[in-house]
Amino acid sequence: MLNRLNITFPIVQAPMAGVSTPVLAATVSNAGGLGSIGVGATDANGARAMIEETRARIDRIDGAFNVNLFVHGSATADPERERVWLEWLAPLFAEFDAEPPKALRTIYKSFADDADMLETLLALKPPVVSFHFGLPSADTLSALRTRGIYLLATATSLEEARAIEAAGINAIVAQGIEAGGHRGVFDPAKLDDALGTLALTRLLVRKTKLPVVAAGGIMDGAGIAAALDLGAVAAQLGTAFVPCPESAADDAYRAALTGPGAYHTTLTPLISGRPARAIANRFTALVEHLSGRLPPDYPIAYDAGKALHAAAKARGEHGFGAQWAGQGAPLSRALPATTLIETLVGELHAVHNRKDQ
Repeated sequence: MLNRLNITFPIVQAPMAGVSTPVLAATVSNAGGLGSIGVGATDANGARAMIEETRARIDRIDGAFNVNLFVHGSATADPERERVWLEWLAPLFAEFDAEPPKALRTIYKSFADDADMLETLLALKPPVVSFHFGLPSADTLSALRTRGIYLLATATSLEEARAIEAAGINAIVAQGIEAGGHRGVFDPAKLDDALGTLALTRLLVRKTKLPVVAAGGIMDGAGIAAALDLGAVAAQLGTAFVPCPESAADDAYRAALTGPGAYHTTLTPLISGRPARAIANRFTALVEHLSGRLPPDYPIAYDAGKALHAAAKARGEHGFGAQWAGQGAPLSRALPATTLIETLVGELHAVHNRKDQ
């Protein structure tokens, strides 16, 4: 159970690669939750630096934190498909007096293919390691368990949850369709039943024997209470922590959370090549003009997305950023992380107190 981790409050901060920072993760852990850093968008050296900084900032002797990894299938390069994609994006680059990349790269290595990352984790032994997009090999899981590391993995369906259970993972993160950021489906080419957090959490509580952490659309203490009532042992919140000053979100991202787009989040593969929920903006609106085109594989497509965002941002246009956010985005609050944890706990206690009356 998660209480093995000495977490005071049933609050898990989602990893949010590129947004979560060691400062944010450590602050959440120091406040009694489980802070998380996402290292799927960096290499082993970058992960080492983030893990060491997070550990150094946690002032609780028993303070746990989570290191999240992407375990996606290896990208298949398709030069023709990538050329067509870049040609389609070229007029947008031209709008900002920029040229699209000459070719696209596989900018992130899957943990399944990253021996250096595994070596780093085994050496540093973070208290918790979690997986998104799939599971690593049985040998990798065994090595991590031997180091006493608590393991979590994301499931979007009962089928994925059963694979997680069979692999000997300690707990499941039940990611509902409401969740912001990348959808954790193991195989994006398969039919996605798009289960909501409520239905998925209850299904996994009933149909598996593992502790379940509910994730997706949870923004306040009432949402946490609802997840616990469904049988979850904790709730994972991501979008709720984006406005915290400790996150790496830029000013445009923070402003978008309070703008009209926050009421219209959408799942899109256009930015990175895998379905991800983001605040509606100029990039997500391009879906209307796809005309049958498919983005390159993840994370090859992300190379183009990042380049377009950089070109637009340099000219003061922020509508091409990856502003990941869940459906609860309009409920976000710009509070320091410690204050947010205190507020969430107060709201959770208020719900419990009403039930006891």
